[in-house]
Amino acid sequence: MDKFSISDENFHLGFRPSSSSMDLNDHSTISDTSGQSPASGYSFSYCRTSSDASAFSDPTTDDSSFCTEPSPAILGRQCTRKYKHAAGDKADDHDAMDSEMEMMKERFAKLLLGEDMSGSGKGVCTAVTISNAITNLYATVFGQNLKLEPLPPEKKAMWKREMSCLLSVCDYIVEFFTLSQTLEDGTSLEVLNSRQRSDICLNLPALQKLDMMLLDILDSFQDTEFWYAEKGSVSSNSNRSRSGSFRRLSLQKEEKWWLPVPCIPSCGLSENARKHLRNKRECANQIHKAAMAINSTILAEMDIPESFIDTLPKSGKASIGDTIYRYMYSADKFSPEHLLDCLNIGSEHDALELADRIEASMYTWRRKACLSHSKSSWELVKDLMAETEKSDKNTILAERAETLLLSLKQRFPELSQTTLDTSKIQYNRDVGQAVLESYSRVLEGLAFNIVAWIEDVLFSDRSIRNQD
Repeated sequence: MDKFSISDENFHLGFRPSSSSMDLNDHSTISDTSGQSPASGYSFSYCRTSSDASAFSDPTTDDSSFCTEPSPAILGRQCTRKYKHAAGDKADDHDAMDSEMEMMKERFAKLLLGEDMSGSGKGVCTAVTISNAITNLYATVFGQNLKLEPLPPEKKAMWKREMSCLLSVCDYIVEFFTLSQTLEDGTSLEVLNSRQRSDICLNLPALQKLDMMLLDILDSFQDTEFWYAEKGSVSSNSNRSRSGSFRRLSLQKEEKWWLPVPCIPSCGLSENARKHLRNKRECANQIHKAAMAINSTILAEMDIPESFIDTLPKSGKASIGDTIYRYMYSADKFSPEHLLDCLNIGSEHDALELADRIEASMYTWRRKACLSHSKSSWELVKDLMAETEKSDKNTILAERAETLLLSLKQRFPELSQTTLDTSKIQYNRDVGQAVLESYSRVLEGLAFNIVAWIEDVLFSDRSIRNQD
C-alpha cells in the first residue's frame, strides 16, 4: 500500500463566520478591521436627531420679535416637512416589506416545487429541499465573512428570520403516545396524545443554543487590537487610527490565499487580548465537537440507501488493502492511532479516500456477519463450529474498522463527508433528520472556521514576538 505523509494544516470548510448580539437599531459605528471589511459596507453609523426643532424648524432671523410661539407660517412649513419625511419613511418601509415578502414567496414556492421550476413534479423531495435551503442560506449570509468580526446587522437579521421559518416545520413533526386519564367517576381511560418527536426535542434546542454562542463569539471581536488587510495590500491602508509602527505578516499557511491577512501591532498583542483569543478558541472548539457529535448521531440514524449497498465490494480485504487488513486481523491489541501513524496520510484527499475504503469494508463485514445468521436451524446446527469462527472474524473486523474510521475523523476534523454520508443526505426522506443534519453541519463548519481564524491571529502574534 502506498504511504501517505501526515499533514497538520487547517483546511477551511466552505463556511464563514457570523455575529449575533448586535441590535438592528444600534447606530453605533461598527469598528472596521481592515478598511475593506464587509461590515464597513453596511455601516449604521448615521445618527438621527430626536429634536424636532433642530431637525425640521426654519431658523428665524427677526431679533426684534419677542413672541415665544412660532408663527403660523413656520408651523405650516414644519408640519409639511414632517409629513413628507414621515411619508418617505413609510414608503421605504413598505418597499422593504414588499421585497422581503416577494423573496419569501419565491423560496416558499421552491420548497413546494422541490426546486423543479417546471412544476412537473420531478423535483427533489421535501427533506432534500429543506437541507439545500439551509445550506444555501448559510452560504448567502456567511459566505463573505472571512474575519473575526461581527456579522453585518442586516445579514444577521436575515439569518435569524429565515432560519426561524425553516426550523418552524419541526414544530409540526410529532410522535403519538398514550396518556392515562381518570374521570370524575373513577373510570380510567387511555387517551392518544402527541408531542414533538424525541430526536428533534433533544437536538434542536441544543443546536439553537450553539448557534447563539457562535454569534456571541464573533460579536466579542468588535473592538480588537488586531485588524485585517487583503493580500497584496499595504497595512497602512487600514482606516483605523493607531499610534506606533505596524507590521503585516503572511498567513501561517500559504495555501490560504483567499483569506485576508491578520495584522498585529509591532509590540504584539496585549496579554488580555491573547487570553481573550485563547478563551474564545476553546469555546469554539467545544462547540465544534458538540455540533460534530450531533451531526454524526443524525447521520448514523439515517437509513443506508440501497444504491450504496449495491456498490459494496465482495471482499473487505480487497477494499481496505493488504497492509491495513493484516494489521487489523493479526493484532491482538488493535491500536487505530498507531495504524494511522504508520500510514503517513499526507492530505485531506488521501484521508477522505481512506475513510471511504474503511467505511465500505466495515459495511461489507457487517453484511457478511448478518448473512451468516440467516440460515435455517438445521444448517446452523450443522455448520455451528465453522460459522462461529467466521462470524466472529467478520464482527471483530467490522468493529475495528469502525474504531479506525472514528480515529481518522478525529485526527482530521476538517474531513469532508464520505461517500456514504453524501448518499444518505441525498436519499433521505425524513424532514426532521434533514433539518437537524444540515443545521448541525453548517454550525460545525462555522465553529471550525472560527477556531482556524483565531489560530491565524495567534500565529501572527507569536511570529511578531519571536522576531523581537
